Amino acid sequence: MISAPTVEETGRLPLVIYVLAVGVFLMGTTEFVVAGILPEIAGDLGTSIANVGLMITVFAIGMIVGTPAMAILTLRVPRRVTLSSALIVFAIGHVIVALSSNFGLILGARFLTAVATGAFWAVAAVVGAKAAGPASSSRALGIVLGGGMLANVIGVPLGALAGQSIGWRGPFWALAALALVAAAVVHRLVPADTDSGAVPSWRAEIASLRDGRIWLVLSGCAVVCGSSLAAYSFISPLLTENTGFSEQEFKLGNHVEVLPEIDPNPGIPRSVVADPRFIVASTCAILSLTPV
Repeated sequence: MISAPTVEETGRLPLVIYVLAVGVFLMGTTEFVVAGILPEIAGDLGTSIANVGLMITVFAIGMIVGTPAMAILTLRVPRRVTLSSALIVFAIGHVIVALSSNFGLILGARFLTAVATGAFWAVAAVVGAKAAGPASSSRALGIVLGGGMLANVIGVPLGALAGQSIGWRGPFWALAALALVAAAVVHRLVPADTDSGAVPSWRAEIASLRDGRIWLVLSGCAVVCGSSLAAYSFISPLLTENTGFSEQEFKLGNHVEVLPEIDPNPGIPRSVVADPRFIVASTCAILSLTPV
C-alpha cells in the first residue's frame, strides 16, 4: 500500500490550513467592520456614534473572556466539533445583529459572536499546526492567523463599502452566510481526533498563567493594540466629520491604511521571522520610529 506524500515531501500545506484561514478571515472582518459603518449604524438605531462604538468594545471583551475560557472548556471536545460549532454560533450571532433594532440585544449578540471567535481561534491554531507537521507548523500557523491580517486588508474595507452602499446590515448577513458554508467545509475537512495521550488538565492550563513572562507579553500586546485600535475604531467619523474627507475618500484611505499589513517579509528567511526574538526586536524598532 502506497502512503500519501507528507508535507515535507511535497512542500504543500494541507487544504484544511487554508480553510481555517478563511474562518479566521471572517472573524477578523467582523471585529472591525463596524469601524467603517459607525455613522450608518448610529443613524439607523437612533443612538450616538460613541454608543455604537460599544459594539467593538463588547466584542473585544468577549474575545478576552472567550479565548482562554473556551480553550479550557473545549479540552475534551473533538476539535472538529468545536470549530464547526463556533462557526455556527458565529453565524447565529450575526443573524441576530442583522435582524434586531434593540441595541442591548445587538451588544449581547456581539459578545456571543466574540466568544465563538475566541473558541475558533484557539483551536484553529492547534489544528493547523498539527495538520502541517512539526517541520511546517510555524508556516501553517502564520497562514491560519494571517487570515486575520487579510481581513483588515480586504474584509473590513469591503464590508464598509457594502455597508455604506446597501445598508449596514448587509455585511452581517454576508458574514453569517459565509460562516455557515465554512462550518460545513471545516467539519468535512478537519480530521477526527486521533490523540491517544492524556487530555490536558484545565488545572495545568491555568497554572501556566503563573509565569510572569506570559503576563509581560500580554501587557505589551495590550498597550500596542489598545493605543492603535482606539483611534482605528472611530476612523470613519474621524475622517468624514473632523477632517472633511468624503465617503469615497474614506473608502480609499481605509484600504491604504492597512496595506502594510500584507507585507510577507520578503527576503527574510522563515526561520528568522519565526524567531520570537526577531519579532520582539523588530516590533520595538518600528514603534521607536513611529512619531507621536
